[in-house]
Amino acid sequence: MSAAMNEVDRARAALNTIPPNLPRDEWHAIGRAAIAAGLTIDDIDMWSAPADNYKGRKDIEAAFKTIAPDGGTKAGTLFHHAMQYGFNDAGNHRTSLPAAKPTPRPQKPAKAVTQTVADLWARCAPATPEHGYIARKNGTPEGLRIVGAGETAKIAGQSIAGCLAVPCYSIDGELQTLQLIPPEGQKLNMPGASFAEGFFTVGTIENRIYICEGLGQAWAVHQVSGLAAVVCFGAGRMAVVARTLRAKYPAASLTIVPDKGKENQAAAIVAEVAGRWIEMPSYKPANYDANDLLQDLGAGALAHLLNHPKSPLMRFILLSDSDLQKLPPIEWRVKHVLPKTGLAALFGASGSGKSFAVIDLSQAIASGNQWFGYQAKQCNVLYCALEGEGGITGRVQAYRIRYGETSDNIRYMTQPFNLLDAADIADLAKAIHAQGQAAEVIILDTLNRAAPGSDENDSKSMGLIIAAAKKLQTLIGGLVILVHHTGKDATKGLRGHSSLHAALDAAIEVRRDGDRREWLIAKSKDGQDGAAHPFKLDIVELGIDEDGEPVTSCVVHPLEDVADNLKKALPPKSGNQRAIWDALGELFRKAGRKPEGAPDTVPDGRPCISLEAAIDQTRTRLVCDPKRQTERAQAAIRGLVDRGILCHEGGFLWCK
Repeated sequence: MSAAMNEVDRARAALNTIPPNLPRDEWHAIGRAAIAAGLTIDDIDMWSAPADNYKGRKDIEAAFKTIAPDGGTKAGTLFHHAMQYGFNDAGNHRTSLPAAKPTPRPQKPAKAVTQTVADLWARCAPATPEHGYIARKNGTPEGLRIVGAGETAKIAGQSIAGCLAVPCYSIDGELQTLQLIPPEGQKLNMPGASFAEGFFTVGTIENRIYICEGLGQAWAVHQVSGLAAVVCFGAGRMAVVARTLRAKYPAASLTIVPDKGKENQAAAIVAEVAGRWIEMPSYKPANYDANDLLQDLGAGALAHLLNHPKSPLMRFILLSDSDLQKLPPIEWRVKHVLPKTGLAALFGASGSGKSFAVIDLSQAIASGNQWFGYQAKQCNVLYCALEGEGGITGRVQAYRIRYGETSDNIRYMTQPFNLLDAADIADLAKAIHAQGQAAEVIILDTLNRAAPGSDENDSKSMGLIIAAAKKLQTLIGGLVILVHHTGKDATKGLRGHSSLHAALDAAIEVRRDGDRREWLIAKSKDGQDGAAHPFKLDIVELGIDEDGEPVTSCVVHPLEDVADNLKKALPPKSGNQRAIWDALGELFRKAGRKPEGAPDTVPDGRPCISLEAAIDQTRTRLVCDPKRQTERAQAAIRGLVDRGILCHEGGFLWCK
């Protein structure tokens, strides 16, 4: 909360402590002081409205249209008068209130209640539904009283006999003051008593609280929601009541229900107390409120508003389980291997064949073909050949000779590039966009050349490398693949500080054992890791050099087919998929011959069950809300099919 906002709220609270039914010159002086304290014509109008000599909004505007905040009357005048009427804000920061002790103010007998709040409250009788205000607002009498017909006291020249007495309690339940509401007419506040941080509650406070300007709104909100609705006695007190409730109930959900026209004020308050607010329909007039809506459009319309509160923009978004279910599934660049966006690495020891594997991978991505049986989603690729620049031409030529063509969706860069130079990153991004062919995948071959002079084993240096790579990834909005080496001990993975592996969304390791090579998924945040994919390097003759010697390069030659690859899929280790997999195992063991209606593609002798039976007989194994078990079972079975463990066709399931 800013100091300025605190002072404005404090001034508003002070103004609302002073009875507005004052002589014109005194009323005008307090209004001038309120403007000096940062309040507006709206604040003065709301404060003045209950007075018996109130002449309307136009009179307020005419009286103060020429008053400037830096006029002759200072803000101290407002607080000086307010303290004489019981205003006490000793806990607030002060910038304009003088420290002088206030001088007692003589009360005018015709304009003040001589009895104490407690005495008057004790003389009141329990309220009944027949009171004019309760009947007009469709309210309830609980917690309220009625001033007796024989009461002689007056406020602002008006008799309080027959008024509905609405108590204002402190957060600890102490009676602070009363608001008095005639069956017909303006609400009255008791002179000499302060609302302070108090409020009145309709309902019982639990974990969700609505904050309303007045009693009628609170009745309507409670009637529709069944939840606690707090009366803060005016828009000027919404902030102080919201802060009080937040301090007392730190885990509660706070929702402000302002009158039409007070939305900006409510939005500022909820941003401070981490709450939400309700917005009345845009076509309604100023000061239209929840009670008006309930009576005009019915409980359904008000319930709809209460169920769709407005929230301030937050840096962090907290999702429910239902929200998670609505999120789109992960998007893959190479399905189950590389994500569409993020940071990845392809690494291996020198001579392992990683550069040839990278060429093979980049061609599959650029053309949208399969890579070792994994489907790639086509996009433009930028290959930054920062190491062995002379060899890139031969590797690409060998690929073209072996497969007949290369993709036109790849661009190559062989100039030096420093990932740690912000200018280099910016210039590379500009070059990509200037070409008119966006690069959704950038390959940096190798990381060592892309970060010259860096100590890869130092955590600080590696942190800078990771941050720079992520900045480049953000600029392209796609995937950055770092080609890297293993350390001296190849079994320990990527060379350098371990923070690099932790920062990756995916990692592919290339290994070599003699002439046999393989790659495997060393890390995948959302896919399956561990399975090895063997390959060899076939020599391709490119031509003859000037000495008559053959010029050669290599291409990747997979040593397994897609079917073999899929058969190696491992069962899940935990979670809903594991629970469903175990349950399905029991069903498959009990299954007899192929069910009627099963597709011909089911292998002979392979246990097969219907999808409907699988869901119905396994869903109870999941530990979740029973209402969600069917949905979760369906999702788990889909996941098992995607992993290649189960086959699904024509409404039937069987194991691979």
